[in-house]
Parts: sequence; structure tokens; C-alpha cells
Amino acid sequence: MTRLTRTESQARTRADLVAAARDLFLADGFAKTSLESVADAAGYSKGAVYSNFRNKKELCLEVLELIHVSKFGEVSELLAGGATVEQSLERFQAWAERTLGDVGWTMLEFEFAVVARADPELQASLVASLGVARRMVASILESFAESLGVTLPIPIDDAAGSLLSLGIGLGIQRAVDPTISARFITDGLRMLIALASVGDLASSKIALGARP
Repeated sequence: MTRLTRTESQARTRADLVAAARDLFLADGFAKTSLESVADAAGYSKGAVYSNFRNKKELCLEVLELIHVSKFGEVSELLAGGATVEQSLERFQAWAERTLGDVGWTMLEFEFAVVARADPELQASLVASLGVARRMVASILESFAESLGVTLPIPIDDAAGSLLSLGIGLGIQRAVDPTISARFITDGLRMLIALASVGDLASSKIALGARP
């Protein structure tokens, strides 16, 4: 077996700690999860946690980043080319029903946002994290529109912000009342695509009419 380098060993330790913290944060919440429990779950000493993270807040930020990358990666695969619009939207709808309103994820985001209110540095980090999430959504939307050959009717950043806000709000509502359908966000995406198609068609007719 090839011996890991020091850098590789440190990276593995950090990844193990983040994975253990994710499971505990999602199951028990931020406040109830201690760094000792994270270390125990990952199979390391508490010192290993502090050698990788300044505190529990920094660890949770990385956990949330991991969750965001994972969830948005799932959506990106669902909306990848090779399927019809309706097939893509149906797959997205199934994902939204499974994911939006997940109690562990939703409550962790909400609890951490409350904690950040009294910590300007943490709040700034959350703002930056939200910006990263918005850019992820924008990238997914841009790729999806390109695969369909349409141009969105509003700037991509505005479209991403709208869908992200809708998803966050819907997630909070569904965490309280899971009977609420996640179709609202699918309908929002469907409306964007429909307006884009109409706009592109109108532009084509104008262009054709302008020919000598």
C-alpha cells in the first residue's frame, strides 16, 4: 500500500471531519453538536479538529459548502442535455419533492443564520456563501438554457436569484408542512423557459421581417 504524503493525510483527515460533522449537524443541529462528538464520530482526537478548524462555526461553514456543492451538482446532472424539456423538468420536480424541506438541511441553514446575526464576521461569510450558491444556480440555468437553444428573458443573475429565493422560502415552508408541493419552483423554471422560447420566436420573426 502506498504511504500517504503529509499533505494527503491532512486532506483526508479534514474530509473525514467534515463528513462526520455533516452527519451530526443534520441529525442533531448546530448547537447540540460538539466538536468532541465530531472528533469521536470521525475517529480522531479533538486536537485534530482544532488543527483543521478554528472553531465549530468555521467547520459548519465548510459543511454547508459541501452540502451546497452536492445538492447543486445533483440538479446540474438532472438538467443536463439529452432529454426533452418536460423530461428534465419532471426529474427536477422529483428532486425538489425529495430535497426541498429536508428538515435536517433546512433547520441547519436556518439555525446557523440565526447564530450569524450576532457575529459580523460569520454573517459576512454567510453572505459570501450565498453569493457562491447564487453563482452555482446561474451556471446551471445558463447551461440548461444553452442546451435548449433559448435565451432567458431576464439577466441570468436575476433569474438565479429569483429561483434560489423561491427554493429557500419553499424549503422553509415544506420543513413545517411537507404536504406543500414543490411544484412552485418547477413552475417557476418552466415559466422562464417558456418566456425565453416566446422571446426567441418573436425575435426571429422580427429579424425575418426586417430582411430586404
